[in-house]
Amino acid sequence: QVQLVESGGGLVQPGGSLRLSCVASGFSFSGAAMKWYRQVLEKQRELVAEIQGTTIYTNYADSVKGRFIISRDNAKNTVYLQMNSLQPEDTAVYYCNTKIYKALRGWMDYWGTGTLVTVSA
Repeated sequence: QVQLVESGGGLVQPGGSLRLSCVASGFSFSGAAMKWYRQVLEKQRELVAEIQGTTIYTNYADSVKGRFIISRDNAKNTVYLQMNSLQPEDTAVYYCNTKIYKALRGWMDYWGTGTLVTVSA
């Protein structure tokens, strides 16, 4: 059973930093691409950053380039999002995501329950 459990959210002042973690289980983590999304209230969920499994290729939304760093520790089945120079517009619920191929069902999306990041003075 696939599980993604995020942690590390909280309240931080503008200019501050937070590190989010997502612990994965129930699938072969080392080969899986992992993504961080964020969502503000009823707006569409936005892709923030992604990291491939084997190549360690990374990609970022323009809004976070140079401030956020995605990384992974395959020994711990964990993906991280280091967020620096946080701004009020970074306030959102952050979700961990992966896609897994299931026989007879194709590619399936899996999501964590999210962790809230609030950037406010």
